[in-house]
Amino acid sequence: MEITLTPQAYADRKVWFSMWFLGAIVTFGAAFFPMFYRLIEGRNMHLANEAKLEEQVTAHLKQAGKEQPATSQRLKPINSKAWAASIILIIPAFIIMYRLSKDLATHERNEDAFLASALPQRVFMPQTIPQTTYLLITIVTLGVGGVYWLYKIVNLYNAHYKADLQVQKEIAHLMEEHKSVEHM
Repeated sequence: MEITLTPQAYADRKVWFSMWFLGAIVTFGAAFFPMFYRLIEGRNMHLANEAKLEEQVTAHLKQAGKEQPATSQRLKPINSKAWAASIILIIPAFIIMYRLSKDLATHERNEDAFLASALPQRVFMPQTIPQTTYLLITIVTLGVGGVYWLYKIVNLYNAHYKADLQVQKEIAHLMEEHKSVEHM
């Protein structure tokens, strides 16, 4: 059985905060609904793709006779439409921002642990996400800090997607190297 790293069916797409924020100003906040939807849906799709990648790496290691890394605890998908619609009540927007930043931190820790046990060298460095700081800034500024927090979340997810692309390239390269050594 030959295992190959398949390209993502859904490439992680960047979210341009400035475009969405300006759109929200022009539309008196209406653009926040699709923005939150896209953030949540992007998170869900990314987590699903990462689960497939972990399965492929584990299968490759099993086929190579190497020790299989412990799989990480999977984060569950969030209902994108329901949560995006709920921001009309304002408070759910802060819950979503907290959840998105918390989930990214958890996902990165899990991914780092998995990759550290699966790969010979460290190819991924988790980002630090000071959720408490962002939450305090938002509370002290009576919600205005939430815009900064949202900006940071968008940037952190974009940076994570970019780092993951490099990780996937490295994994594909290592799998190809291993495959070419086996055929010799």
